[in-house]
Amino acid sequence: MNKKVLKLAGPSILANITVPLVGMVDVAIAGRLGDAASIGAIAVSTMLFDLLYWNMGFLRVGTGGYAAQAYGRRDFKDAFRVLVQALGTAITAALFIWAIQFIYLETAFLIVDTTPATEQLARTYFNIRIWAAPATLSLFVFKGWFIGMQNTVSPMVVDVSVNVINLLSSILFAVGLNMGIAGIALGTLVAQYLGLILSVTLMYLYYRKLFHYIQVKGNLKLKQMKNFFVMNGNLFLRSTSLLLVYAGFTSISAKYGDNLLAVSTIMMKLMLLYSYFIDGFAYAGEALTGRYIGAKDPNSLKKAIKVLFVWTFIIAAVSTLAYAVADESLFRLMTNNTLVVEAAKAYFPWLLVVPVFSCVAFILDGIFIGATASAAIRDTMLLSAASFFATYYLLDSKMGLHALFAAFMMHLVVRTVVMAFMMKKEVVTKAENA
Repeated sequence: MNKKVLKLAGPSILANITVPLVGMVDVAIAGRLGDAASIGAIAVSTMLFDLLYWNMGFLRVGTGGYAAQAYGRRDFKDAFRVLVQALGTAITAALFIWAIQFIYLETAFLIVDTTPATEQLARTYFNIRIWAAPATLSLFVFKGWFIGMQNTVSPMVVDVSVNVINLLSSILFAVGLNMGIAGIALGTLVAQYLGLILSVTLMYLYYRKLFHYIQVKGNLKLKQMKNFFVMNGNLFLRSTSLLLVYAGFTSISAKYGDNLLAVSTIMMKLMLLYSYFIDGFAYAGEALTGRYIGAKDPNSLKKAIKVLFVWTFIIAAVSTLAYAVADESLFRLMTNNTLVVEAAKAYFPWLLVVPVFSCVAFILDGIFIGATASAAIRDTMLLSAASFFATYYLLDSKMGLHALFAAFMMHLVVRTVVMAFMMKKEVVTKAENA
């Protein structure tokens, strides 16, 4: 079982390592374009895209869970049905996003409180990157489907390629061609469409012998898509709740001024850095949970869950040690602004505890996704999002920005406790009764 887990987790970890590196490079490039407003602009504009795209996270999550269970049943017709339905939904959603982009941007800046300099730079970034919407949402679908089909090599190839292209093109456009923030956005746009082309190519190379199962017209009928929308409606609410936490973190940070917004942005990048290792095992949990539920194999499912938790605790322990050893040098990698680096020192202890608070929640996410326990996932995230905002507003007057980090930890604790309580009913029992 260790071999099975590592075979699935390894490629995902290698791919995930490039994700935070690119995000950190974006922040690092912005941090050298002038002042703290550039870093803040990346944070705010990224948040605006998170509001759009994270709500579409069900395109990856739901597709992966359904595909994994279809794979476990060896039902490839059903696996391709899910792929077609998800891609159809992705393209429709992208066209809708294009249609509402102006209204969305104007409304967002009526709500988000930031400086004029940061707002202007964020608008520039948004107005370029928005045209990558069809590619971005389709990449969600392909990643989920590949993982569900027990193939983590293809999404690794796509993710690494996209992120390396993003990194190099952003540096070329932003620094080499002196385009600034616009260059960072253009680099992302180019990388997303090249990634989509690569995904289609890999699907053809791996699965062309199964293409006779594809039925585009029949699978896109409303009657055929009913179950797809029911489950993904719950996952949409899950994504919305999760997005509210992360977007809330950034928007609340903005009220403390550009320097502390920059601190919070860097801290969030660093806090999530370790999670990309955990996510590799969460993807393995998603694939194996769905597979063993589909195959009606509860014994293998229990073994897989046990192995996943062992690796989760190892990653959390190593990550905490790594953060402690690296210390404030991590901040200096992200910016050369001495005011930001000095202000960040007070918040470093939160970085040391985040692996402990979050590791179980992240791995349970993958397990529940594989079980397609969409209602349980929805309820968990609604409760955790409520706990985030309640904790912040209770502590804000006493702790200032520290209250925001305390609230973030609280939402992780709630996710862990609620999902652990429901795991037997929502996951193990499904394999026994499948």
